Amino acid sequence: MVQLHFVETESFLDFGRYVCSLREYPLRVYAHKLHGKMVLATRLVLSNSIIAFYTDYQKGRYLEYNAREGKETAKVVDSISVTSLYAPIIHLETLPFSTNTPKKIMDKFKTSKVRDLGNLARLTYDPEWPEEPKVTLLSFPHNKKWIVGYISIIELDETVYCFYYVELKKEPIKPFIKYSGHKGIPAQFTSTFQHGFLYLPVVKLKKSSPVFGLKT
Repeated sequence: MVQLHFVETESFLDFGRYVCSLREYPLRVYAHKLHGKMVLATRLVLSNSIIAFYTDYQKGRYLEYNAREGKETAKVVDSISVTSLYAPIIHLETLPFSTNTPKKIMDKFKTSKVRDLGNLARLTYDPEWPEEPKVTLLSFPHNKKWIVGYISIIELDETVYCFYYVELKKEPIKPFIKYSGHKGIPAQFTSTFQHGFLYLPVVKLKKSSPVFGLKT
């Protein structure tokens, strides 16, 4: 039986960043009821379960996202142009799986603490696709600290999901991590883009979820 884990993003902008930012093809967005309330959600498919990141509902056909000159915008629109990224919204009358919170998590992540943001950024490098980073980092409060983490998949006889993370003393304010190891510049949070750097979107969640495997 497939499990659904619903995880709420901190804001609509965080949701838009997850769905669209630095992606060649934005993710699908689903509009449906969750516990009697309309939401917008997108799915991360695991072996036996689905993580559904969600935010408050807005009416429309597309989620429009833009990040230029240090300013991000995200909104729902009915038509598109060539100046922004767009994620299609599919309205569902019913869901194929139960929305009840599972008592036992089938795909709980294995966790690994990383020394700092620079090491976390280097960890996201994929030697099979070195020119096409497709990485979004997740951030949320946990045990009076802030977590910034990266989901990784290890393909064995059974698929293993890992959550590599850094602990921060303060809440990250800016929405991207800028990194360039060969320049010897430490990884840092930023809201602007410069040529020659790797950028990783950071999506805030309202709270942690047991699926990430962190100890309480």
